[in-house]
Amino acid sequence: MSGRAGGKAKPLKAPKKKAVDLDEEDLAFKAKQREEQAKLKEMQAKASGKGPLLGGGIKKSGK
Repeated sequence: MSGRAGGKAKPLKAPKKKAVDLDEEDLAFKAKQREEQAKLKEMQAKASGKGPLLGGGIKKSGK
């Protein structure tokens, strides 16, 4: 066996992605998505600061 006869073949390189021209609708959509992500992170941070939503949980009997 000479060279690379056996074993896994080397994968081909993927072509480079070209820059896509964005129109006004795309820019507005991306801005809206960024705002929603920021709101979501803010709400998650606010919710994580508190304890559990229900104070009771599973109650065991006194037996």
